[in-house]
Formats: sequence, structure tokens, C-alpha cells
Amino acid sequence: MLQIDLWKRVLIWAVCIAGLALALPNAFYTRVETHNDAVAAIEVAGETPELAAKSAGWPSFLPSSLVNLGLDLRGGVHLLAEVQVEDVYKARMDSMWPELRNALRDARNDVGTIRLQPSGDDELRVKISQPEGMARAIEVARALSQPVSSITAAGARDLDVSGDGDVLIVTLSEAERTAMDDRTLQQALEIIRRRIDEVGTREPTIQRQGADRILIQVPGIGSAEELIAIIGTTAQLTFQPVIGRGSNADASVPGGQEVLPSLDEEGLYYTLETAPVVTGEELTDAQPAFDQNGRPAVNFRFNPTGARKFGDYTAQNIGSPFAIVLDNEVISAPVIQSHIPGGSGIITGNFTVEESTKLAVLLRAGALPAGLNFLEQRTIGPELGQDSIDAGKIACIVAFVAVLVFMFLSYGLFGFFANIALLINVGLLFGLLSLIGATLTLPGIAGIVLTIGMAVDANVLIFERIREELKSARGPARAIDLGYEKALSAITDANITTFITAVILFAMGSGPVRGFAITLGIGILTSVFTAIFVTRLLVVMWFERTRPKTIEV
Repeated sequence: MLQIDLWKRVLIWAVCIAGLALALPNAFYTRVETHNDAVAAIEVAGETPELAAKSAGWPSFLPSSLVNLGLDLRGGVHLLAEVQVEDVYKARMDSMWPELRNALRDARNDVGTIRLQPSGDDELRVKISQPEGMARAIEVARALSQPVSSITAAGARDLDVSGDGDVLIVTLSEAERTAMDDRTLQQALEIIRRRIDEVGTREPTIQRQGADRILIQVPGIGSAEELIAIIGTTAQLTFQPVIGRGSNADASVPGGQEVLPSLDEEGLYYTLETAPVVTGEELTDAQPAFDQNGRPAVNFRFNPTGARKFGDYTAQNIGSPFAIVLDNEVISAPVIQSHIPGGSGIITGNFTVEESTKLAVLLRAGALPAGLNFLEQRTIGPELGQDSIDAGKIACIVAFVAVLVFMFLSYGLFGFFANIALLINVGLLFGLLSLIGATLTLPGIAGIVLTIGMAVDANVLIFERIREELKSARGPARAIDLGYEKALSAITDANITTFITAVILFAMGSGPVRGFAITLGIGILTSVFTAIFVTRLLVVMWFERTRPKTIEV
């Protein structure tokens, strides 16, 4: 018989009210977005969330989650970056030189004196004074080789070692270069994502393309230059021992040393040991601050490993200068006055407040493992996005009105109930999109339009089934009950197959395809809920109130 338990009725209406409440902020998109930005800014300044909400002009007791607009709707920046993986090869070999040098020094009786020769990015060439000891030198170098950290290269070693007369040649193996390329891309993806998240941008698209490229799409950014300034800096921070200083940029230095310019003093160059004592990879935090003279600076803190290295070096080199190097420029080279335990310190220089804040963001997010070469830059204006939104609105309204009119003309009062459920369905759809923080793109709007068209399919199946039951001389209550019962399997089968398609599109696709899959998948869930539960509840409530002897569907 037609009856629904009270607790089920309460649960159905509670779900509907909750979904519509979550969707409500999207009806006041600009106001709520301004509110969210104001709350974030005021809370950063140290105010309470309540004061922030009051200051922003949106009631604090209402939800404030929005459906994020994608690049094609909101405008923003599209970049295609190529990662310079060769930079990582060079850094790897530079960091290996001190270890190789010390190992060969221990075998000096066999190999003689050693001297680093000009080398390529992925190799070390070391000249030994006793060529007859080359076999011993190769043995020592091979002992430093490690297994490649990649499942696909199980058993491979990271170094290839050979000799050419009196020159020992150590190169990265092909398997190690492939593994490093993959690690570099993954690390670059994560650091770019962190840097963009630090700025507070909503739902960027950051994904790998090919072997060495990254696609970056960020809604809401005004220009490509602004985004490149955030993510294009490698922010490689190192702390290196100072050998000397002078004004000659082309000074000849032995292997294991390098000449870098001063960031603050034009024409001044420092000769440094290439191997750093500590690197930015061992930083755990960096915050903008002011030094004792009130000038902008950056406070930093190392992890335990970096803190130990930093503390040991400062204890052993009191009175010696120590260079702080950022992207191959010496920020400052202070003299170590005393032992610095605890692993914290301050970076000073001729910074503005904005520059110190930006540097802290870059250091906190982490250093890019390699430089980026931007192959493609496009700025998409918000006007184009607004045109897309307007076109999407028109499409949704036309589809909505056409479905409402068709249902009412075809099924009368029952069609009216289906129309109410359709309105609730769209509200639930936007509510769920807001809840999960989904990004709405132009294909996503297409998915919503398709959902509107498909949403009444279940009701059509049910109503046609009720008509058949009425023709079999069933009573109104029995016909309605059997209509819902017998149509359920067909509704379930049809929507499960479509939902599986949406899941596959989401899993295998990217960008716009995912946007379509998300709205289609969520639309299927809300459509089934409103057709099976909401429409039936409306019909039962009407039937209980009127108790008709006959019905027309």
C-alpha cells in the first residue's frame, strides 16, 4: 500500500533542505566570493572568524562553499612548461664530487693525485697522476654506485664507470637518468601545486604532459607574467663555504669551486666551494620578518638533519664567511660569529616587504628541482568566460523550460510533481558540487544540461508503468504502488550503466572531460534520488490528502 514511514519522510526532506542550503551561496556568487576572500584576509591578520564573517557581509550561519569556476568560465592563465631535467643531472654530479674525491684520496697510493676536469652535465671526469692505477680508481668509483630507485629498473646501478687513459669517467646510467626524469617531473608538479596553493588560487589544473612537460591552468590570475613570477623561480637555496671575493667574474678557479655574483653589490663576485653544506631541501619553514634594524628579512628553520649540519659547520668555522646563495646569486655572506645551534637563522638583504614575502613563499613551498622553460603562454580574459556562462545559462533555461512544459502536458498533475522534483534535483546537484569543491567548466555545463534532460527519464518510466496498471483495472493506490515497484529495476539498470560510463570518463580523462564526468555522475545520483524518493513522497502526500477514487496520468 501507499505509505512511507515518518522517519523516511523526515530524512528525505532533510536531504533536500541540506542540498538546497549548500547550493544557496551560488545564487549570490560574487558576494559570497568576496566574503570568502575577506574572511581569509582578516583571519590571517589575527581576527576571529566571527568578526571576519561580520566584516565580510555574509551571514556566518549560512554555508559559504561555492562551485569553483574553471578557466574557460572565469578566465585566467594557461601555461605549458618544459622542465630542464639536465639541471638535475648537473646538481647530482656536483654533489657527488666531494664523496668521490674523498674516496680516491683514500686510495692515493694506487691512483696518485687527482684533479677534476671539465665535465658534462651528467658526468665527472677526474684525471689521476698514476694511469696504472686506473683499475683501482674504477673499483673505488663503482663502490659508490647505488641501485636505481625505480621498480622498472630493478637490478640496475645509478653510475657507469670507465677509464680513458689517465682520466676516470663517471656518468649517470641510462636507467638512473630515466628514473631521475620521472622523479623530477613528479617533484616539480608537487612544488608548483604548493606554490599556487600558497597564493590561495582555487582549483588549478596542474598535470604532466609527455616526458618533460607540465600543463598549468590557473583560474582568476590576471596575467601570465604574474603566474610565472610565482612558479618560474627555481628558488634553489644553498649555504656554501666562501673561498674568497673579488671583482673578476671570469676568474679561473680549480674544480670543485665556482664564482657567483653578489645580489646586493654590483661588480662583486664570490669564489665558493661548489658542494653546499646545507640546502633548501632541508628547510622546514620560512616566514617573512624584520631584522634588528627594521629591514625586511626572512626567518628560516632546518629539519633535524639540516640543523645538525648547520650547527656543526658554524661551530668549526667561527670567524669564516658563509654564503647564502639563492638561484646562483649570493644574497649575503655573513661572518660566522658563534656556534648556531637549533637550526634556525635569518636571511637579510636589500629586500622590500613584498620581496621578502615572496621569497618566504618560495622557500616554504620548496625549491623546484630544475628550471622551467615556458613554451606556451596564454591569458584568457574573463569576458570570454562570461560569454560562456551566459550561453550555458541560456542552454540550461531552454532545456529546463522545455522539460517542464513537456512533463506537465504529458502527465498533468503527476508531471507537476516531477517538475518540483526536477527543481530540487538541480539544487541538490549544485549543493553537492559546492560541498566537494568541484570545478565547473563549459563541458560541465553541458553535463548539467544533459542531466536536466535525463532527470525525468525515471519519472517517465514510473508514470507509464502506472498507466499500464490503471488499464488493468487496478485501484489508484495499487496502481501507483506497483508502478514504482516494477519500474525500479529498469531505472536502476539504466542509471548504473550511465554512472559507470561517467566513472570511466573521470578516471581516464583529464581537464574538460573530467568536468563533464563529474556533473554527469553527480547528476545521475541526484536524479535517481529525486525520482524514486522525492516524487513518490509528493504523490503519497497528495494521495493521503485527497483520497481520489480515480486518477489520470
